Amino acid sequence: MITSQQMRAARALLGIDQRELAELAGLSLPTIQRMEASNGQVRGVVDTLVKVIGALESNGIELLGEYSSSAGTGRGVRLREAAETDPRRPGRGLLSAKFPSRPEIR
Repeated sequence: MITSQQMRAARALLGIDQRELAELAGLSLPTIQRMEASNGQVRGVVDTLVKVIGALESNGIELLGEYSSSAGTGRGVRLREAAETDPRRPGRGLLSAKFPSRPEIR
């Protein structure tokens, strides 16, 4: 469904930390930490996985499965283009309402 590497890469694309992902998904910080500490495929309660995936996808992340159509091969993440996204700050436009005071990461 999702790998720990995909979770970390998705967070990096969005410029958020584990705490912010936990808030977006409605989960606890220790849950996100456990998920990301696992090797490979994240295992857990299906509802928890669905919450994380939903939070990432609703903020512009496209999760790619092993054989999903893509220019490359293997697993990965892709940041979808969105009309609301500021081109100078990719991935931040969708989150700015949720975390308006968060300093921009450079």
